[in-house]
Amino acid sequence: MNRDKKSRTIHLILILAMGIIITACTTKPAAEPITPVIEEPVPIKHEFEIPREFRAAWVATVANIDWPSKPGLSTAEQQAEAISLLDSAIILNLNAIIFQVRPQCDALYESDLEPWSYYLTGEQGKAPEPYYDPLDFWVREAHKRGLELHTWFNPYRAHHPKGKININSVITTHPDLVREIDDGYYWLDPAMQETQDYSYEVVMDVVRRYDIDGVHFDDYFYPYSSSEFPDDDTWQTYLVHKGKLSRADWRRDAVNVFVKRVYEGIKAEKAWVKFGLSPFGIWRPGNPPSIQGYDQYAKLYADAKLWLNEGWIDYWTPQLYWPTRKMPQSFPILLGWWASENTHQRNLWPGLFTSRIKEEADALENFSQIMITRGMVPAGPGNIHFSMKALQQNYGGIADILMQGPYTNPVLIPTSPWLDDQLPSAPLVEINQKEGNVHIHWLHENKTDVNKWVVYQQREKQWSYEILTSEYESLVLPLTLRSDDGLTPPKVLDMIAVTAIDRLGNESERIYLSMR
Repeated sequence: MNRDKKSRTIHLILILAMGIIITACTTKPAAEPITPVIEEPVPIKHEFEIPREFRAAWVATVANIDWPSKPGLSTAEQQAEAISLLDSAIILNLNAIIFQVRPQCDALYESDLEPWSYYLTGEQGKAPEPYYDPLDFWVREAHKRGLELHTWFNPYRAHHPKGKININSVITTHPDLVREIDDGYYWLDPAMQETQDYSYEVVMDVVRRYDIDGVHFDDYFYPYSSSEFPDDDTWQTYLVHKGKLSRADWRRDAVNVFVKRVYEGIKAEKAWVKFGLSPFGIWRPGNPPSIQGYDQYAKLYADAKLWLNEGWIDYWTPQLYWPTRKMPQSFPILLGWWASENTHQRNLWPGLFTSRIKEEADALENFSQIMITRGMVPAGPGNIHFSMKALQQNYGGIADILMQGPYTNPVLIPTSPWLDDQLPSAPLVEINQKEGNVHIHWLHENKTDVNKWVVYQQREKQWSYEILTSEYESLVLPLTLRSDDGLTPPKVLDMIAVTAIDRLGNESERIYLSMR
């Protein structure tokens, strides 16, 4: 049986199933007859398209920046704080959270590879009491609210000064991989094969075991440090084995190999899991010519431009933490340059330093950067805010400004067509008009291919929509909307449409139902 015939057969079976379900659930005759939909789906070609934008915030666990608010909280307190952050994200119409699960070779989840985080329990290696798995909790609660959950890893930081070294620390368990640097920090040696294998397995362990939507690295590769990285022994070993690269190129090559390996490993395991990177916002001073500042290529040994040019990522979040009018590091100039380097047309969603906001003028600058991003990346814009705490606590009125302006309504996340551009099949939709309402019911031939539903409604030639999680199978809408003041003419429901959205944001063909 070919795919079209099979689809039509399943469609007809679902029609019969839907009729049986509705009949079984009806205890008295409806005021108006059930209106089944049996025509073929109509392709999406009309005047209204649902907006697309990536709206996310980092939730930093290092030094207890965002969550939990301090080490050693009870399980109930930790979970209550997590719920508060996630609920705030929904109120703000965000659609993703970037959750830090490995701040310093530790784990905010159950792991056989690394110890429980100090920032969670106040003692590295100690599990929460009563026991629960924080990452599993965050994933489930985020998905329940229709939010994507991306796991944020620091691939090389071994120890942050805001924490205690004990027998569970990587400094103790893998001393051969660790280098002591400035001010109480320790770092894994990125050029060692053992380091690359270790951090790779940490990432892939999470990809395999958790229902995550993305993996995320930030700007920490070789450390921000005024001192030379202490890797003389590793460098000498490279030279003994006839290595030809300069020391700087050798360091960069180690990071390049690791980034590519992680991207390819994720795709081999779960192709739909997105890999995102948020490097320092300047690749090199002079690129473009007016730009001045820190040189990540020379100091962090991060050839971020190469990773973008090669397409080793699914979304790109340069940390553009400068105002639009600061000429040496201008937000729009840097965004335009990164866009010109995006040769594989990956999603470009710059990071914003929302936590720097102190007053309304700063919040309005943040607002302007969102609008600039929309203008310069019109096909699939987005931004990630550092960090969620600033949004939740409304620094400088930023939450109010976003909700009254660019984040007024929820939106869908932009698609990633290089990962999957196959549309899910359209849902089967039936309606039952009674008692002044329309009861909408739907089924799908492959529920596992559905991540969300969109229910569109047209009133007086104006379209609106609701985005629902996959658990929904019905919705009730009033046939007539009357204003509270009694002066505005009522808005009568003319038409509805229902679509299925898959995990990567692909939207099915639409089913239109006329109410007239």
